[in-house]
Amino acid sequence: MNLPNFLTLTRILLVPFFVTAVVYRYFSWAIVIFFVAGITDGLDGLLARSLHQKTRLGAFLDPLADKLLLTSAYITLGILHLVPFWLPVVVVSRDIIIALGMLIIMLLGYNYEIRPRMVSKATTVFQIVTVLAVLCAQYCSFISRHLLGLYAVTVIFTVVSGVYYLYLGMKILNP
Repeated sequence: MNLPNFLTLTRILLVPFFVTAVVYRYFSWAIVIFFVAGITDGLDGLLARSLHQKTRLGAFLDPLADKLLLTSAYITLGILHLVPFWLPVVVVSRDIIIALGMLIIMLLGYNYEIRPRMVSKATTVFQIVTVLAVLCAQYCSFISRHLLGLYAVTVIFTVVSGVYYLYLGMKILNP
């Protein structure tokens, strides 16, 4: 196992620790765990490219790790009423729609390489920043006053990237 894949697996293994910290309202621990997971997200891709260690496993595990972490984060924050209900609905729905689209494409026998697009990278960054801001807002009222704007930007990027992936899926299925 190479270092980038190890970092990706580490991110996956951090998910239950993050969720537990949030549920028990150990927000400082949740911030640290989520921050470390976010660092591994950037680092695994950087190392895979710079060390020429890209693998098919890594190409599959990296987006899976992102989805597990962010989906768990948004569902947990939503259940605890730390974010408005509509925010996790939008974030999780987009991911489910993309995953189902990829499954349909694969089941129909199309060979499609999974490559993140710039809009999805920006979406992931805004989703991560939003989670961190919500956690930090538990300690800082200044941040909590600006969350609604951050939610709006995150939803806009999430919807735009979801529509973009639907468009790409339609192009693959209807050449």
